[in-house]
Amino acid sequence: MTATTALLLTAPAAAPLAVAAGYALTGFVRHEVPRGLPAVWRTQESRPPRVRKAPVLTAAGVAGLPEREEAAVASPARAGHPSDWAALASPTVILTCAALLASERVDGGWVSAYSGLLRADALTVWMLLVVGAVAFIACASAPAHLAAERAAGNATAWTMWRYHMLVQTFLGAMCLAVVSANLGVLWVAIEATTVVTAFLVGHRRTRTSVEAAWKYVVICSAGIALAFLGTVLLYYAARQAGIAEAWALDWPTLVARADRLDPAVTRLGISLVVLGYGAKAGLVPLHAWLPDAHSQAPAPVSALMSGVLLSVAFAAILRYRVIADAALGPDFTRVLLAGIALLTLTLAAGLLLAQRDFKRMLAYSSMEHMSLIALAAAIGSPLALSAALLHIAGHGLAKATAFCASGQILHLRGTTKIGRVRGLLAQSPWLGALFGLAVVALLGFPPFSLFASELGIARAGFATGAGLGWATAIALLLVLVAFAALATRTARMLLGPAEAAGESPSALWPLAAGLAACAALGIATGPLGHLLTQAAAVLERP
Repeated sequence: MTATTALLLTAPAAAPLAVAAGYALTGFVRHEVPRGLPAVWRTQESRPPRVRKAPVLTAAGVAGLPEREEAAVASPARAGHPSDWAALASPTVILTCAALLASERVDGGWVSAYSGLLRADALTVWMLLVVGAVAFIACASAPAHLAAERAAGNATAWTMWRYHMLVQTFLGAMCLAVVSANLGVLWVAIEATTVVTAFLVGHRRTRTSVEAAWKYVVICSAGIALAFLGTVLLYYAARQAGIAEAWALDWPTLVARADRLDPAVTRLGISLVVLGYGAKAGLVPLHAWLPDAHSQAPAPVSALMSGVLLSVAFAAILRYRVIADAALGPDFTRVLLAGIALLTLTLAAGLLLAQRDFKRMLAYSSMEHMSLIALAAAIGSPLALSAALLHIAGHGLAKATAFCASGQILHLRGTTKIGRVRGLLAQSPWLGALFGLAVVALLGFPPFSLFASELGIARAGFATGAGLGWATAIALLLVLVAFAALATRTARMLLGPAEAAGESPSALWPLAAGLAACAALGIATGPLGHLLTQAAAVLERP
């Protein structure tokens, strides 16, 4: 282990935690942290939210707000506190470390640090790039979102510091889950994301958001408990197979010696792990938290949860799948993942048809895309695995853009009801165009990368065999249903006469950057093509 390697593996998780500590220290130094529990109760954020008329942008200014608040809404990018932009340090460090690992350290192999506790292969680097890119979009969109919250009277100085601390801790936990080679540490990191994001879901402390946070905690805790039990069973199987205690949960060791694991214990353990981490990935049967949590969380947090949290949880399933295929053969995980994928896709398509809330609509769209990734994992061919990883990246970029745009639509119109949003393109051409293009990307149109990834999944499914060919055909029919529902409801929001004119294009550059990256990835993977192939090779059946 060299010092440089240790630094590159540690920094992605350590940098966000250091930034979180900086925000906490700044809040204490400025005496903006509430002192004592009664003081917390007396803060504005703890009282029932005030009923305020939604601000309307007009040529003369902002109707419905005091003069001191008009500038904050009319120009949210400029109204953001300078400290809000410090959050961009974390995604910058994550992207830099991933790029250095890809270019210098990982080339068809792997590097490790701390006696193998932290490890980076091509899959690790790919996931770090996805986490860093989506985090950059979310953190760059946060200043405008927080400025609008301040202007609407829904936030205090302390809630802003708390928001940044929790988001940075969330990023640190996800990066730890990605770089960890120990399945026990992986479980701890994913459990940490549950604890942190529960507070973020209930950030505004309204009745609905607190209810969504509790629902999220209960369901995901049940899922994490199942994953813990599955991990324990796998540890037991490893010990029974003669693997030393220190290496019984080491992923490379388990892959190398998977043929020694007891099949019955391994089968039960893998089933519990898939169900448990599937809860965090938004897969049936423990999926019910997802629409409530994503619709109530702040828009940048929804972007992180949908764009990368679901993918990080599914990356854990992909790691376990390699062990299961080596120990049990490919048929077990193929049937399990294909069944879960079709059930999730059926439910998501049906709920999209009846959806009337645009943030919940995007949440159900996440279920649809995670089911396609699960189907690709079930297929398991090199083409399918490459398409799945490309789909993870494209979905993260497009969904982060869509959720951040939805937050600005909420601030502009004061509602998340699809029926109450009309003429978005006429009222806010830039915002409407970016939201519409994000949905177009999610629908799988070229030049966005989701077109190439969905085409790759379909080709791989039909080429594998009759069983998965039929499963792929059914999945494509369900995708068409979801396509029609998503396209119809988005068109209703974008088209029609405008209520008022005006917007702030300066707050939209992170969304444009996300869409540009998604389109560039769909046109040509460039230097990432080799990394994508290597990452898929890591997941191929031994």
